[in-house]
Amino acid sequence: MPMFPECWDSCGNCAQGDVVVSEVHARTGQTLKPDDRVIVLETGKVALDIPSPNSGTVSEVFVKVGDTLAAGQLLCILVSE
Repeated sequence: MPMFPECWDSCGNCAQGDVVVSEVHARTGQTLKPDDRVIVLETGKVALDIPSPNSGTVSEVFVKVGDTLAAGQLLCILVSE
């Protein structure tokens, strides 16, 4: 999970409520390219697409819909091709 933007704590507009997984797009065995959507997060005010930082095949997914996440949390494992 990427770090939240610097304004997350100071502004308060986006960060109302928990950060919850609303969609999981990564599936075990799936090949991802950079910027392919891994998950979608929702807060009290916004939905955030979380993209894949690298290419690879998903070997394991650690989150599910409804999970509450923290910055730095492991979402999935990508095995480089």
